[in-house]
Amino acid sequence: MRTLIIIAVASLAMGCVTSGKFDAKVGELNASLKREQDLLADIARLERELAAVRKTLTGERDDLHKKLDDAQALVTQLKQRLEQLGQNVNQLTSERGQLRAGLDDAEKRLEELRKQKAAAEARAATFRTLVEKLRSMIDSGQIKVTIRNGRMLIALPNDVLFDSGKTEVKKEGKEAITRIAQVLSTIADRRFLVAGHSDNVPIKTARFPSNWELSAARAVEVVKLLIEGGMRGSVLGAAGYGEFDPVGANDTLESRATNRRIEIVLEPNLSDLPNLDSLLAGEKK
Repeated sequence: MRTLIIIAVASLAMGCVTSGKFDAKVGELNASLKREQDLLADIARLERELAAVRKTLTGERDDLHKKLDDAQALVTQLKQRLEQLGQNVNQLTSERGQLRAGLDDAEKRLEELRKQKAAAEARAATFRTLVEKLRSMIDSGQIKVTIRNGRMLIALPNDVLFDSGKTEVKKEGKEAITRIAQVLSTIADRRFLVAGHSDNVPIKTARFPSNWELSAARAVEVVKLLIEGGMRGSVLGAAGYGEFDPVGANDTLESRATNRRIEIVLEPNLSDLPNLDSLLAGEKK
């Protein structure tokens, strides 16, 4: 630009222009030069500002990259912790389920034990009541009240009830059975089995081919007398065991005499028995 101004001045001088015009041209050229300098200064300033902006942006970019990397690392760490926590939660949930199942099973067993205890206490109370009400007959030797094979029973010797080989109950026996009926009729929610037993001496008659028939017939006669004494037939049953359920060795007269007997068995209530579901569950384990 300065070169152009010099050339322009020289041209004006060679063209013999007036001094006024020359000064005007010089003024214009100086103004153009000033604008050029101002423009160059603005360009330099803008370049400095651009460099500063680039530097700032570069710093912000690097800072953002660092923050992004840190955030990604944190996300990865949180994912790992979440996975571990999820595994722990699953394990704890499983263990909790097992503990709950074990607790439920223990509570069921405890409840079953409570029921069995209550049933045992009820049976014991029934037994004590029965003994007290029949005390005089027990003390006189007419009957025995005992527990055999887990069942309460009243045992009457055949000598009190029957003559040898007969099924007709003697007078003394009828009186004993009537008194027993009065006591047993007061026991609610029980069934009774009248069981006839014999010794091992065989019998063979037209009416009784074996001790089976004799013992069963005697049991039936006792059932009839119990009903006459006030008991309901719906709670009574009769059975004959012959010589196959002895309480003595059958090797002496005395032991054979103990085997010839009538037993009135108090049948257990179904509610006294363990719960069938719990027994089946116990077998599966």
